[in-house]
Amino acid sequence: MMGMQVEAAQLFYEFRLDDHVPADHLLRRIDRFLDLESVRSELKPFYSSIGRPSIDPELMMRMLIVGYCMGIRSERRLCEEVHLNLAYRWFCRLGLDGKVPDHSTFSRNRHGRFRQSDILRHLFETVVERCLREGLVGGEGFAVDASLIAADANKQRSVPGEEWQVDADAGRAVREYLATLDDAAFGAASEVTPKFISQSDPAAQWTGAHKGHAFFAYATNYLIDTDNAVILDVEASRAIRQAEVGASRTMLDRTTERFGLTPQSLVADSAYGSAENLAWLVKQRGIAPHIPVFDKSNRTDGTLSRSDFVFDAEQDRYTCPEGKQLVQFHRTYATPRSGITKEGTRIYRASKRDCDGCALKPRCCPNTPARKIPRDIDEDARDVARALADTPAYERSRHRRKKVEMLFAHLKRILRLGRLRLRGPCGARDEFLLAATAQNLRKLAKLRPMSALA
Repeated sequence: MMGMQVEAAQLFYEFRLDDHVPADHLLRRIDRFLDLESVRSELKPFYSSIGRPSIDPELMMRMLIVGYCMGIRSERRLCEEVHLNLAYRWFCRLGLDGKVPDHSTFSRNRHGRFRQSDILRHLFETVVERCLREGLVGGEGFAVDASLIAADANKQRSVPGEEWQVDADAGRAVREYLATLDDAAFGAASEVTPKFISQSDPAAQWTGAHKGHAFFAYATNYLIDTDNAVILDVEASRAIRQAEVGASRTMLDRTTERFGLTPQSLVADSAYGSAENLAWLVKQRGIAPHIPVFDKSNRTDGTLSRSDFVFDAEQDRYTCPEGKQLVQFHRTYATPRSGITKEGTRIYRASKRDCDGCALKPRCCPNTPARKIPRDIDEDARDVARALADTPAYERSRHRRKKVEMLFAHLKRILRLGRLRLRGPCGARDEFLLAATAQNLRKLAKLRPMSALA
């Protein structure tokens, strides 16, 4: 006959929360690598010594990690899920009767103590240190790249860039934007006025980089070790190439200072292949650039390009296909000249007499009396990058660069960070730090499974 469930009328129950969390649950595997002992010591100076005890900051850290690891984007929903889910309660050390804090608590602490103490950066670096101790970081080859994340900004409420003015009652996001005007990843990255500026989040960049509808966005910049795709640093920036290059330098310097890691080689796409950036890597940091050279000297109109001329560094001159010389100066000056233009180039010119009788003139300089070639003052760094492009190590690095792109795909599709919830440079930085922390924790759980400790 058909059975019917009857509610048991027991007076006492024996229930252990730990017994109801599967051994292979993601949060159980992550919990082994999470060390939050230093959270309280880092935050202690930002709490008063008197008054009512606050909510445990470790609880809020654990709840945020649950949210970013499990793709729960809303803090209100996060509180509901932690209240209902036994595994989340176990991870947050709440037990069965622990009270879940209100979602507004996160906002107050995020804009206050968390940012004043930079605790999210501390949490991220603590996880990176654990990756180092677990042997997941080789430290020889790094990769850097950036990906656009839509900002919480509306085009209909924006104004043309030249019409934007600072309001006397500017909000938090506007004040944060004004504080970053000298930052290489924001205001100092470019002097160009954006086409549109969001009044609620002026640091967000109006961009059409995805070849579709333009939108306001930030760029999340990752510096990873190419062995196991561990994220060594993350930085928020404007969604333009110059800002991303500035962010890459900041991350490389910070990784060296914080962890003592300087890579032998750095792999990136052509956006990082400018002469200035290559010179910074080669001359100042001693890093081999496995980066395509960003070069616009190749001509497409059928005339000879600069690559058809041979440069002699010792003699400081070019030689054309007909064997004629191109030099900076055809006479001696009483006061020596540097020969460097405002654009940071040296101009090498052929003799008009040589070009007039040359059979290649229609293919070389059909519209000018003589051929001239501009050479960047950091062209030697470009030559280093071009020479590396023919090596087997460069080819291996190009394949490994895909790992950073896979991290961005995971960030948007699995962790659901396709659009920011927080505004301003600090809001973008907080979200990117928490997401990168979650990705590193998931990486630890995957590469160091529970069975390996048995």
